[in-house]
Amino acid sequence: MPGGAGLPSGGTGYGLSHEARNLQWLLTDVVEEVPGVRSVAVVSSDGLLLLSSDPRQRPDGGGPVDGPRHSSADLATIVAGLGSLTTGAASLMDGGTVKQTMVAMEEGSLFVMTISDGSLLGVHTAPDCDMSVVAYHMALFVGRAGHVLTPELRRELRQSVEAVR
Repeated sequence: MPGGAGLPSGGTGYGLSHEARNLQWLLTDVVEEVPGVRSVAVVSSDGLLLLSSDPRQRPDGGGPVDGPRHSSADLATIVAGLGSLTTGAASLMDGGTVKQTMVAMEEGSLFVMTISDGSLLGVHTAPDCDMSVVAYHMALFVGRAGHVLTPELRRELRQSVEAVR
């Protein structure tokens, strides 16, 4: 992927900690390994974008991909809002913790999965993607990322995103 997940075109991730680069690699892996994935975002529990794929370019360099308004920030906003809405609904219904949310649309799907620290992983897909493959790769990411997404790492990722803007 040009520039790597969440980095400007040409960026390499140098200067980031090993854990931050590892999470970027895991996120890039989801985009490259799962057919039909359009964009991916990791959002903090307070709704801030921490890490994202670049929805403007295909991982293979093959040109534009249709993402929400072609912006990682827009996907992050949608994921944060949906996460907040489903958490509120679960609380009102005494449903416990929300683990996963899926929205099926005519032109694609949105999957949101909770990471152990309250952060969220959001994946926007094409309409013909295999939902079970998406869910499997999301669970792998969450399992690998959940224990390393410390407050220090979240702060580093947030600063990295702000530096890119």
